[in-house]
Amino acid sequence: MKTLLPGILAMAAIVVASNILVQFLLGPWLTWGAFTYPFAFLVTDLTNRLQGPAAARRVVLVGFVVGVICSLIGSQIIGDFGPLVSFRVALGSGLAFLAAQLTDIAVFNRLRAGSWWRAPLISTLVSSSLDTAIFFTMAFSAALTALEPANDVSWAGEMLPLLGFGPVVPLWVSLATADWLVKLALAIVALIPFRVVVGKLTARVA
Repeated sequence: MKTLLPGILAMAAIVVASNILVQFLLGPWLTWGAFTYPFAFLVTDLTNRLQGPAAARRVVLVGFVVGVICSLIGSQIIGDFGPLVSFRVALGSGLAFLAAQLTDIAVFNRLRAGSWWRAPLISTLVSSSLDTAIFFTMAFSAALTALEPANDVSWAGEMLPLLGFGPVVPLWVSLATADWLVKLALAIVALIPFRVVVGKLTARVA
């Protein structure tokens, strides 16, 4: 367990920070949390590369538990429009995190024998896309209103041009698209620390 401590602490810190920063808007489409949460995939990939998929799943489980605790706390804090974390947001967040991170581990493990960049890049691109699709659909799609009838998310269904200039879509689709684009960009940026950390730690072992 001691060898997992750095990954566990990093994952917990990212999840807590993201849950806090998601409350702060950055322009019309994003929150600051969009720039911290994607690094959870970096933590998972580093743990997978250095300690294997079983260790990575343990780190993900800790992140999931921390996320649930954050959601429970957020559901008790009342903001201007009700609880900071609604049931749909909590459910979407938890399921998206678990499904995406476990997918990341599975894809990474399948590609781990290839070029050093393939496994972290492709696994993160696939899992980040899944994460975005699950979370925004469950949290804001009008088709899933029955999950929490008392929660009015009609604002997310307002029809607007995609990211302000594309085809007309529900607002939540623009939010999801902006979030997804940030994840894709950070998946590429994260290759740098991935390469550096793996290189240093494997050289130390050798």
